[in-house]
Amino acid sequence: MKPIKNLEVKKYVKNNIHVFHSKRIQSLEKLKLSKILKRKNPYLFKAKNILTAQDLVKTLLDAHLSSQEETIFGDFMEGLAIFINGQVYGGKKSSAEGIDLEFDNDNKRYIVGIKSGPNWGNSSQINKMKDCFKKAIRILRTSNSNLNIVAVNGCCYGIDNKPDKGDYFKFCGQKFWEFISNNDNLYVDIIVPLGHKAKENNEEFFNQYSQIINKFTFEFGKDYCSEGKIDWEALVKFNSSDIAFS
Repeated sequence: MKPIKNLEVKKYVKNNIHVFHSKRIQSLEKLKLSKILKRKNPYLFKAKNILTAQDLVKTLLDAHLSSQEETIFGDFMEGLAIFINGQVYGGKKSSAEGIDLEFDNDNKRYIVGIKSGPNWGNSSQINKMKDCFKKAIRILRTSNSNLNIVAVNGCCYGIDNKPDKGDYFKFCGQKFWEFISNNDNLYVDIIVPLGHKAKENNEEFFNQYSQIINKFTFEFGKDYCSEGKIDWEALVKFNSSDIAFS
């Protein structure tokens, strides 16, 4: 085991955080109004009494971006966790399905599925993760039947006060970062470098965001507004009708 230095963490973040910001902008550039109109619930927005095209477009876009950013940033945090563990324990990205990290410590082989936060999945998704753990354990033991393997669901933020789930352990927030690094303060240390050039990157993002709002508002007004009002019937038909609607 080799303790990791804050300088190494800062260097990794500074060299890689731009990927997160670039992917945010790319997700905007590729986005189509029709795509988010199909995915969101028009009845909800009617119930909220949204009256203007811009308010509706902004609400739709923000809801879409929130889920997109969670996924994109989750990928970045997964990479950071694997890097840190690699420096400390020699861990590596796993080739097993559904497993993100493998490393050895205290005569145990740990297999880790990394998620953003503690409430990441429903029962079927959790069952799928457990199946991936079982499959990975079965494969690893074909080459070494005596291997002591521990499955872990690691979550980058949050708290779970009952980590022993029977088939696997669930470590969240401070416990997760300490588990992969042997540093009980790492969960705090990593927050500072994440702000590297955040202002500049966010200015670029919001310039693009503003253009998309204006563009989508114009498109929405042309196709789903009548006499200055939102045409909810046209919107619902586009979103939910079996018959192609334009």
